[in-house]
Amino acid sequence: MTALRRFGLLAPLAALSLAGCGLNSVPTAEEQVNAAWGNLQADLQRRIDLIPNLVRTVEQTGKVEKGILVGVTQARAQATQVKLSTADLDDPQKMAAFEAAQNQLSGSLGRLLVTVEAYPELKSIGAYQDLIVEVERTENRIKNDRRDYNEAVRVYNTTIRTFPSAIGAKVFYGAKPKTPYTGSTEAQTAPTVEFNNAG
Repeated sequence: MTALRRFGLLAPLAALSLAGCGLNSVPTAEEQVNAAWGNLQADLQRRIDLIPNLVRTVEQTGKVEKGILVGVTQARAQATQVKLSTADLDDPQKMAAFEAAQNQLSGSLGRLLVTVEAYPELKSIGAYQDLIVEVERTENRIKNDRRDYNEAVRVYNTTIRTFPSAIGAKVFYGAKPKTPYTGSTEAQTAPTVEFNNAG
């Protein structure tokens, strides 16, 4: 009976100490990272889905240089080839490859949008205007999703590195820091617009 009574007293103490070791906070923080990554992935996919319609619309006018359209199409194809799952979010090399593909797509898309600014007749096409609005909305959502993902990564990385959660993170989960989504150096600089070749 005394052993049972001792167990009855020790069980709540053990549960409390385990809860303090991050048994709940680590998976909760990781799920927030995964959810934020899912939102970012969805909007990156939305951008990829919009590009063929944008390219077709621009192609129909025959005004934009073929090389720019080819570059956007190739960057889109490369971006769809580089996959990153939630299990890869703690691998800096895989994250860097994914970011490089997405940054190349962003750069190509940006060059296309800057170039078509020189053609007023293209800007007057309703379908083009609708697509541009959708692309801009999607880019804004991607920017917000990146911020939310990076915040979730910051919380997770802080959780697994601070006491007492660090104990549970190491012992029970073997947790590794997640890799934040860094911006490209190109994204820090506004593109130059030149209208010299406008007809």
